[in-house]
Amino acid sequence: MFGLTGRDRRERTGFALYGAAVAAARAPLFYARLGVPDTLDGRFDLVCLHAALLVRRLRHEPPPGPGLAQAVFDAMFADMDISLRELGVGDMGIPRRVRAMWEAFHGRARAYESALDQGDRAALAAALARNVWRGAAPEGAGERLAAIALAADATLARTGFGELAAGEFVFPAPGPGR
Repeated sequence: MFGLTGRDRRERTGFALYGAAVAAARAPLFYARLGVPDTLDGRFDLVCLHAALLVRRLRHEPPPGPGLAQAVFDAMFADMDISLRELGVGDMGIPRRVRAMWEAFHGRARAYESALDQGDRAALAAALARNVWRGAAPEGAGERLAAIALAADATLARTGFGELAAGEFVFPAPGPGR
């Protein structure tokens, strides 16, 4: 009688998968070896990349896949709202900032998905360099991040939907050789 509704389960799963994206984005290699700026923007871009990979994978599943994709997206932007409040952004400024983040996410996700769908590693590296380093990536960093993203995308493709639906996915650790 007091069990979780389908919506509650989907929200919990969305937060669990989003948590996996955040955990993956915090890997020290990104900042220490690839020179991703350890700033709010740099961390946001890595979270966007990992969340976009999850959303891409889930959207292509039959229902409830698209609903889980939406739950990941919703979890991300609920977290962004909370983070802005914790940073002291006033209530009046939050909707504007969240909308800008929402638009940034969608633009990045479209660019990454287009490159992934076409199997164009160079286009993916260029999109990552443009977004993560604002076009000024350290030499080879865009290509290395593209290799990491491709490995994560391949792992997601091999992961059964049941594991994703249970919120149990863990991104592969980015190795130093990538």
